[in-house]
Formats: sequence, C-alpha cells, structure tokens
Amino acid sequence: MSQEQYQLEIIEGLANITAREWNDIVPADANPFLSYEFLSALEYCGCVGEGTGWQPAHLVLRKTDRSPLIAAMPLYLKQHSYGEFVFDWSWAQAYEQHGILYYPKALCAIPFTPVQGPRLLCASNEDSEGIRATLLSSLKSLVIQNELSSAHILFPDSSEIKGMLEQGFMLRDSVQFHWENHQYKDFDQFLAVLTMKRRKNIRRERAIVAAESINFTHIPGSDTSKTDWEFFYRCYENTYVEHHSSPYLTKSFFISLADTMPNNLHLIVASKDGERIACSLLIVDKTNAKAYGRYWGSIKYVDCLHFETAYYQAIEYCIRENIQVFEGGAQGEHKMARGFMPTTIHSAHWIANPQFSEAIKLFLRREHAGIAAYVDELSEHSPLKSSTLTL
Repeated sequence: MSQEQYQLEIIEGLANITAREWNDIVPADANPFLSYEFLSALEYCGCVGEGTGWQPAHLVLRKTDRSPLIAAMPLYLKQHSYGEFVFDWSWAQAYEQHGILYYPKALCAIPFTPVQGPRLLCASNEDSEGIRATLLSSLKSLVIQNELSSAHILFPDSSEIKGMLEQGFMLRDSVQFHWENHQYKDFDQFLAVLTMKRRKNIRRERAIVAAESINFTHIPGSDTSKTDWEFFYRCYENTYVEHHSSPYLTKSFFISLADTMPNNLHLIVASKDGERIACSLLIVDKTNAKAYGRYWGSIKYVDCLHFETAYYQAIEYCIRENIQVFEGGAQGEHKMARGFMPTTIHSAHWIANPQFSEAIKLFLRREHAGIAAYVDELSEHSPLKSSTLTL
C-alpha cells in the first residue's frame, strides 16, 4: 500500500484513544512498557506533558477517519535530552555553536525506560513491512514540515532495524548489562559458574548485609497496599535527592501501575529491627520470562544494601520464578562483577540537515569502533569461568 491509502494523525495524548485501540496493535509478546496502561499513566500523572519537555505527539495510522488503528508509534517532541539514556548533548552543542536550533526534536521511545522493544506498532493482520515504511517516512515528513532538527528511535526491536536503515536512519550502539538464568536451581549454583574472585566478593557483600540482621520481604504487585507504594516512593525519591536531582516519575504514577497492571510489578522491601529501610521495584514480563530492575532507594545507609536489594534478591527471585533474563538498567560496569554480561543494543537517528547528518555519520562510525573495542575489553574480564555454561 502507498502512504496515500492511510489516514495519518498525530494525537497529543493517549486519552484521545481507547486502551483497546492501542493494546490491539501492540504485539502479544511485547514488554509491559509498551502497554496503554504504562504509557497513559505517564501522561495522566504528569511525568510527561506540559512543563516536562516531553510533549506527546503519537503518530497513528487508520484506513479511514473512523476505522480502528492499524499502526502507531509512541512519539514525543523533546525540548531537551533528559531521560533518554542515549546521550546527544554534544550534538545539541554543535548545533548551538552554528546558530541552529537542535530542540525540539522528535523522539520515538518509552520515556525514562532504556528497554529494547517494538517501536513501529502494527496490527497483526496488516502488511507490517509496508506499514513500518509508512510510519518511518511519515516521521521524516513530520520533522521536515515542522522544521525539527531530527528524529530519534531509541532501543527498537532488532526486526525493525533493517527498515530504518533503508529509510536513511543511522544506527548508534549502546552497552547494557544483563543477567541470564542458565537453569540455575538456586543462588549457589549461579555462584558456582563465576570465577573465584567474583564468587568471594558476592559472598562478602551478602555477609555484610546479613550481619546487620536485615530481613527482606517480596511483595507481588497484586498484594501491595497504598502504604507499600508510599514507602517505595519515599525511597525512590531519596535516591534523586542524594544525587541533587528530582525524580522523573510521580507517586501517583506508581500507584496507577499498581491499579492497572499489578501482575507486572514486584516489590522487594528491606527491613531492620522491624523498620523498613530500603526498597526496589521489578517490572516483570512473564510472557517473555524477563524482569527489569528499574527503581531502587533507601532511607538508611547500610554498606552493600544496594547490591543485595536491587541485584541479589532480584536474582534469587528470577531463579525461583524461572525468569530467564534480568535487565538491571542502563550502564554500570559494576554490574559485571555481579554476574551481568555486556549486551549491545541500538538506537536509530535521522538528521534533517545534510551537513550535520554527514558529520554525525562520521562520529557514529568512530564511536561504533570504540564501543566494539570496549565490549571486547569487557569480555576479557568476564565474571564467568568460561563462555560456555553447562549444568
């Protein structure tokens, strides 16, 4: 189908469509972050929208004005580069030095969430290849018509990358650290595949926390109370305060998730002498057997408590629940020492200005070589005894 056979529309918020319309075009095996419930909560609770620098401008396709959605792209007009985990501040600075505006830019992403997944959503009974091409060409047209600097698609699914390259998008590499479950029966069996140095270090860190007589409670999202979420948010907010920053997400956002998608949530609470002192939250994708360690915080400092609450308790949970992959968030070489391995994922970028596009292409080429060398170097310091695991 040609682009003229579709009705394109930009909606300024998911409140303009129904949950069913959106969720019907989200792949059945997509992660929870793409759901209407997650994305609409960001809007309704003020995490994105007016005054945040994240203006929803979702691109949707229909066959006629009144027909159901057949495709969509979660899209935002950005006035800055915060909350993306793909850093293009130097690009913005280069534009500024040449007297050209870099912001606003178009961003297809899940706000504040460095997780790979589909970005070009398409109804299962449609020509997915043709519709994806239409979404991408429409995105470029939107950039040109509105005199934006660029379009960026963060952490798309690998199946979408070929079409992006064909449309002139440039790839950029990012490195994350993921833990994989190799059918471990328990935490000790996981430790057994690590080098002696890493195994001893983890046991030492866990012993430090155990010596403080700290207890851990795991609370499935369906069993959480408002009090649980108030305590979690106190911890989450304190993490930002300690870094002289402000949290991206509001308390009402997490309470909304607890109401609309409780089965995707799992709280881990640390207590000492009957008092709660720390908490971490996992987003759980049982369909794909994945868990995402998104948020953590504490109100009392205990040495190594972060590692225990955010990593080791989460790994034990994954082993118990047969979760195969645990993503601990963006960046962080320190995760390797705790059994997480480097993984390269991508983002895609289209720059409207031909001269800047060529300059950024050269930059990305050099950066790609540097990241490949970085990953090779990390692999030389693998925490695993060998690259092949047999249990």
